[in-house]
Amino acid sequence: MKTSSCELLLTGDPRISEFEELRSTYFPNSIFNSFLSYTAVMLNIVTIHAMRKTPSLPKTLKTLLLSLAVSDVGVGLVGQPFYTSLLVKWSKQNDPGCNTYMVFNVITGVFALASSLGVLAVSVDMFLAIHLHLRYQELVTHKRIVAVVILIWVMSAFRSLVTLCVSDRILNLFSVAFGVVGPFLTTLVYIKIYLAVRRHKNHIQSLQVQLK
Repeated sequence: MKTSSCELLLTGDPRISEFEELRSTYFPNSIFNSFLSYTAVMLNIVTIHAMRKTPSLPKTLKTLLLSLAVSDVGVGLVGQPFYTSLLVKWSKQNDPGCNTYMVFNVITGVFALASSLGVLAVSVDMFLAIHLHLRYQELVTHKRIVAVVILIWVMSAFRSLVTLCVSDRILNLFSVAFGVVGPFLTTLVYIKIYLAVRRHKNHIQSLQVQLK
């Protein structure tokens, strides 16, 4: 079971026979990835500091954005340096081994999925703020947002850890569910937000014309 899961996770990584062929790409990828790692960490730390210094920001939105920033810091601080170390090993034609790949996928999976779900949660929060109007503060409370954030991190950890002990078919289902459904829902929510904002804009313009 573990071997099959490992083989499935390795489908996107180079084989030993490909190390020499791809060697010229590892160095520029390492430099580029290191740059992205630095910007991801620094910019999100600045974002966290800015949110702490902005008391006017709603507490619910601040909680969601803080969770999103922390997940992005995790990607830049842990996931990307880990990937850079793999690039260095590949450039030296060293195979890190299945266990290393599994640890890499688990660690990066937690932060990457938490980031994706965080983006979805922020978009849903914006959608509810537009559609609920005055009922927003009554229904979207800070305690409920905290519960959502905890659920996001629990789901992210569960999805990453479950890859160690499930069959190929279940692993594929998880990949489809979180890799396709999540971005689709996020896009759908933002389309609805755009339509709602445009509808409000048209309504306000029509009222202004009537007042004239």
